[in-house]
Amino acid sequence: MPADTTDIDDIREQARRWLDDDPDPASRAELQAVLDRLPTSAPELADRFAGPLTFGTAGLRGPLRAGPNGMNLAVVTQAAAGLVGWLAAQGGSGPLVIGYDARYGSRQFAERTAQVATGAGRPALLLPRPLPTPVLAYAVRHLGAVAGVMVTASHNPPQDNGYKVYLGADLGGELGAGAQIVPPADAGIEAAIRAVGPLAEVPLGPPGQVLGDDLVASYVERAAAVIAPDGPRDLAVAYTPLHGVGAAVLTAAFARAGFPVPGVVPEQAEPDPAFPTVSFPNPEEPGAVDLLVALAESTGADLAIANDPDADRCAVAVREAATGWRMLRGDEVGVLLADHLMRRGVTGLYATTIVSSSLLRAMCAARDVPYDETLTGFKWIVRAGGGSAPLVFGYEEALGYCVAPDHVRDKDGITAALTVAELAAGLKAEGRTLTDRLDELAAEFGVHHTDQLSVRVDDLREIATAMARIRAATPTALLGHPVTSAQDLLPEADVVILRTAAARVVIRPSGTEPKLKAYLEVVEPVADGDVAAARARATEAVAALRAEIAAALGL
Repeated sequence: MPADTTDIDDIREQARRWLDDDPDPASRAELQAVLDRLPTSAPELADRFAGPLTFGTAGLRGPLRAGPNGMNLAVVTQAAAGLVGWLAAQGGSGPLVIGYDARYGSRQFAERTAQVATGAGRPALLLPRPLPTPVLAYAVRHLGAVAGVMVTASHNPPQDNGYKVYLGADLGGELGAGAQIVPPADAGIEAAIRAVGPLAEVPLGPPGQVLGDDLVASYVERAAAVIAPDGPRDLAVAYTPLHGVGAAVLTAAFARAGFPVPGVVPEQAEPDPAFPTVSFPNPEEPGAVDLLVALAESTGADLAIANDPDADRCAVAVREAATGWRMLRGDEVGVLLADHLMRRGVTGLYATTIVSSSLLRAMCAARDVPYDETLTGFKWIVRAGGGSAPLVFGYEEALGYCVAPDHVRDKDGITAALTVAELAAGLKAEGRTLTDRLDELAAEFGVHHTDQLSVRVDDLREIATAMARIRAATPTALLGHPVTSAQDLLPEADVVILRTAAARVVIRPSGTEPKLKAYLEVVEPVADGDVAAARARATEAVAALRAEIAAALGL
């Protein structure tokens, strides 16, 4: 329904006030063009002014466009001023270190953040070029920074950008040093952002210090040291950074660790903010790794690895005799890495999230290893256990792995790739594969088959309606078995968890995309060592479970 005249006049006035304060001529011209098209452009203008991007525990993320409900220089200036003010109010000392990826606007946003910091009297350190998010997270700890900002939208579409904040030891504490913020810091920063006055009154200082390549070399050296120095290194790897910023750092880390340098998909090797060869720059999306698999096949690679554009996630594909190349699920890579570290004798706490497979819990229980389970997000994983035991490994099913928390206290697609390569090379030396190791784990603990029901929406109200429906009419049985537990995590989190004796479903809205997700798991015992038969039964059961949950959600 078109907006009435009063609504249009109100939004027009908001837009005019925004234009008066916007420091970027390009975005002012963009917004003026929208105003010039009124009343036809009223719905677009209303969306741009529907509200400011909220600074949450994932920072800011949104489309690149003029107005408060988008990523632009005005929004970033305000966010930086609020952040710097909050850091000062907390008494935090030390420099602000700033990294950025190769997306549209990233460098400009990073440089403006540095100017806001120096204008407030705080030293600002800029990473030397577009680099992976794990390098920024490493730099926060390595440089003793009060906080870090990473300008990235990770694996979001090309038209998006984002702004993540990490705290140093001074304000983040022992568990949160170099980790993403958690409440109440997010609410405090958001309040400080809203308290920023006219942007023309925000003092801008010099551009800050651009760090040298010695920082990157230090990250690479420490990353290579994550794996054992004397293991097998005979492994051919095909790799893609998906037009992101991971290639130079990953290949350097592989070379430093003594592996052959991976072959890189040439069409995707260089950073490109348009992501021209993929419809969606996320290795989990259909078709995203087609070029990688083609390279792996043509070169006879043992393993195929993909990073997402900011290289904090790691995807792994393996060749299977019967079916060809297959992308491993995040849960499969997670338990392979955990099992590998345990076999290497790495002692301490192993952690994952409520939406990940329950196999890690079973492994830890059987091996008397400390275990914890958290809400989704590495901001929670790295704080798992509350310090009861030192965290040595954490993962989430969305291709995120932390194999060395003392190196990077966040997910790190570079060190995860190295550790997968270490495991694969060791197995290859024995004439075995990652698939063989997965079969061994299944034979010991049962097949833990996981999958997702993921629905992207245009209207977020559809997600709210589906969550209300599952709460109002919670299933009492799944796959013909009674639901033995139904948990609703409100108000702490918008999550519903259903369990039967052999299945589990976790339903929640995505924290970063307009999606509703249901995480499905079926545990199928292996009879008489026949893993293949158990996998077939589990696959069939998960397909049926997906249909039941879709119906229960009204999707």
